[in-house]
Formats: sequence, C-alpha cells, structure tokens
Amino acid sequence: MTRVGRCRPDVTRSVSMTTADPVAPVHAYEAPLALWYAGHARDLPWRRPDASPWSILVSEIMLQQTPVSRVLPAHAAWLARWPDPPALAAASPAEAVRQWDRLGYPRRAVRLHASAQLITSRHGGRIPESAGELRALPGVGGYTAAAVASFAFGQRHAVLDTNVRRVLARLVRGDFLPAAAQSAAELRLAESLLPGDGMQAAKWSVGVMELGALVCTAARPRCADCPLAGQCAWLAKGRPAPPQRRPTASYEGSDRQCRGSLLAVLRLASGPVPAQELNAAWHDSGQRDRCLAALIADGLVSRYPNGSVGLPGDCVPD
Repeated sequence: MTRVGRCRPDVTRSVSMTTADPVAPVHAYEAPLALWYAGHARDLPWRRPDASPWSILVSEIMLQQTPVSRVLPAHAAWLARWPDPPALAAASPAEAVRQWDRLGYPRRAVRLHASAQLITSRHGGRIPESAGELRALPGVGGYTAAAVASFAFGQRHAVLDTNVRRVLARLVRGDFLPAAAQSAAELRLAESLLPGDGMQAAKWSVGVMELGALVCTAARPRCADCPLAGQCAWLAKGRPAPPQRRPTASYEGSDRQCRGSLLAVLRLASGPVPAQELNAAWHDSGQRDRCLAALIADGLVSRYPNGSVGLPGDCVPD
C-alpha cells in the first residue's frame, strides 16, 4: 500500500518535527532525517496539530492504494459531511459509497461505515487508542492499527508501509526494492530503529514515510537530495539494478473496471434500479453478470425483493 508520511500531535502531546528535540538520537539516521523533514514535509491535513484521530483513521483508509492528490479533496469532503464516527454511523452504507465516489476500492467505504458504527456503539464515539482494539475494527489491519496508534496517540509501533519498506531496504539492506510480501525480518528491523519514546518513534516513522514519498521513490530515487545518502547501503553498492518484476495486469477490460462501471450507475441513481438498467454499463453480459454477483457477495450491492439492485441500505420505493 502506498502511503505518505503523516503525523498528528495529540492535544497534549506534540510530535512536531520542526521544533528542537531534547531527546538524543538513537542511531545515526535519526538526526539528519529529522532536519530534512522539518524543511521539506508537506502540509497535509491529517498531520496538522488540530487533526483528530478520526481524521487520521479516515486518511489511512483512503490512502490505501490511492495517491495523496486524489485523497486530499475526498478527505476534506468526507470530514465536512461526517466530522466524527457517530455522524457517519447515523448515515446508510449507500450514502458512504456514494460519497466515496470514484476514489477506488469502494469496499473501503462500507468497512469505514461499519467501523464508525462499532466505534459509536462500543467506544462511545471515540477512536480506540490501543492497536489491538483498532485491529478489531472492520477493514483495519496491522499496518493501519499501528499507524493510527502511533500518529494519533503517540504510541511506539513500527509503521511499515510501501514507502518505509523501500527506504529501509535501500538504506540498511542495500536492495533496490523490498520483497513483494512483508517479512518478519523487515518488521524486526523497523522495530530496532524505533526510538524508545513513543512520540519520538512517531516522528521517525513519519519522516521515513515522507522521504520515501518525495525522495527515495520507487522508480527514480533522487539520491542527490537524500539526507541519508552518505549512509545508504544501496548507494555504497553502486546502485545495483533491481530484478525484473512481472508486469501488472491491464485495467482496461478487467473485472475491476467492469465493477466500477456498474457501481457508477448505482451511485448516480437515487435508489435501487431495475437490474436491466446495468446492461448499458458493460457490453459483455457474462462478465457483467459475474461482476454483479461478486459485488453482491462483497456487500457493495444489494438485490432487493422486487428484483431491483442498489447500494446497501438504499430505500426501496413502495
């Protein structure tokens, strides 16, 4: 999952990396990274001092597989409509999917709605602080739980997204890219680099994320601009080329595109529609029927007793 660095100070705990830090660095990477971050970090709403834990959770869910440029307006619109979990919990899943619009992977909207309901009923409308309780929320895995616990509440957790994995692979291991799947060894390495203090650990994690997003990028790393270039194992090896990776499947004509086209019809409708209205959305009837069945199985579409189809929670007219 592609991520960018984001760090939110709690009301009583500042994790700003722009102020003088009285805690000594725990390794040679920490101080130069902190200095670089202070001068180059982007101003993102989920990093600001007044960002709520809800804002951070919403940003984490939206940033899964979606670039920051697309998340920024969607995040602002989401929080303007639903500023806290109880507000979203009071809405229907259909409203959440419509608001999600074309952000991609709309199952995230359904899970975020389910999380808001659970937060409201079980936690009094407040985001739980522990990583274990966060992981119990629908759609929240180990990475997201660690990120929210760290960035919203200043807890000490290794936050391993694609950017962090890539930076550490180059900096410490000397590999151009990490393995396709995260390993236990990667997690141990990330944990070994965390400062002992939770707030310092959050600063370190957000700095590594931002370095991966802006400088140590996947295809064209800008090593001349990297504050850690002098300590980078990959540079010391002479920047060895990566092994060839299998090309990704084309989006054009894929089931994912078909599913998106069917959902677009239902998002624009004011409620359930006759199933035949989906025929014009996709030319291949077999693929269309298969993708509709998959959307129903995933909980993104409901088939109603009168034969119509719609988003989950849509009102069926009498």
